[in-house]
Order: sequence, then C-alpha cells, then structure tokens
Amino acid sequence: MGFLKEFKEFAVKGNVIDLAVGVVIGGAFGKIVTSLVEDLITPALLNPALKAINAENLAALVIPGTAIKYGSFLAAAISFIVVAFALFMMIKGINKLKKDAPAEEAAPAGPTQEELLIQIRDLLKEKQ
Repeated sequence: MGFLKEFKEFAVKGNVIDLAVGVVIGGAFGKIVTSLVEDLITPALLNPALKAINAENLAALVIPGTAIKYGSFLAAAISFIVVAFALFMMIKGINKLKKDAPAEEAAPAGPTQEELLIQIRDLLKEKQ
C-alpha cells in the first residue's frame, strides 16, 4: 500500500499539475503561433518575396549532381525566423497589456520592528 500512496502523493502534487497545465497551454499557444505564421504571415509577406526572386518552392533547391537539399534547410531557417519573430511580437504585446493593467495598491506599511521596540520600551518605562 505504501507504493500506491507515494504515487498518489506524487501525481497530485501541485508542481506536477502545474506542469501538466503548462504543457497543455503551451501546446495550444503553439497552435496559435503556427496558424499565425502559416495562415497570415507567410501568405501575406513570404510568398510574394519568394515569387519576386523566383524561389517559390524552396524545398526543391538542390546542389546539382549531389543530394544536398539546401532549399529544405533555407525553408526551415526562414520558418524558424518567422515563428520566432511572431512569438516575440505576441509576447511583447502581452507584456504591454500587463504593464497597462492597474497595479494593486500596496497596503500601508506598519511600524518597523525598531519602532515597535521603542514603543514597548516607553510603555515599560511609564509603568515603572
């Protein structure tokens, strides 16, 4: 029975649940970023730029006489840069929203420890 109890404590520990929620949210956020890049940014910006340089199908670019597909590498690198930039812009926007949110007012600070000790000392002197 000890093994099952130990496993239950591990499985429902706050850190494990927080991690699971983070993974699920991260997966959903990844889908949002992927859709942003594939459905908005790539058709609007990248495809016209590739057509302008006659490189519409990057994956087909190879070094003649070899099996080196440098086009696939370029496509992956460009995709990474676009995704990283889109993610940067989204995080920047989220951070701006966080800053604009009204900050909670801090509770007024009470007397310091030294002030309390001085008050206690003064009260003790008055009693004597």
